Amino acid sequence: QVRLVESGGGLAQPGGSLRLSCAASGSFFTINTMAWYRQAPGKERELVGTITRYGNTNYADSVKGRFTISRDNVQNTRWYLQMNNLKPEDTAVYYCNADVQSRYGRSSNYWGQGTQVTVSS
Repeated sequence: QVRLVESGGGLAQPGGSLRLSCAASGSFFTINTMAWYRQAPGKERELVGTITRYGNTNYADSVKGRFTISRDNVQNTRWYLQMNNLKPEDTAVYYCNADVQSRYGRSSNYWGQGTQVTVSS
């Protein structure tokens, strides 16, 4: 079993910054893709961005140029979401997600518990 734990959410003012972290633990061979999603009240969960184990990133148009996803290059079990120039519409519960490969080559998908980000003056 794989467990994902997020940290770093909280309250920020418009134009401010927050950094989220996600740590993976458990038994697996590697994490192929790490991602961040968010879900605002009354809305569906949406993809914020992804980073592969090779370091390739992809972002939703709404966060391009403001958010950056990075990962721990040494252990490849921790990744981050740096959020700059935050806007009230970024308010949501943020979830980390991982596409994990076992030592037998089987892929499974896991979610963290979510962390609240609120952008308000």
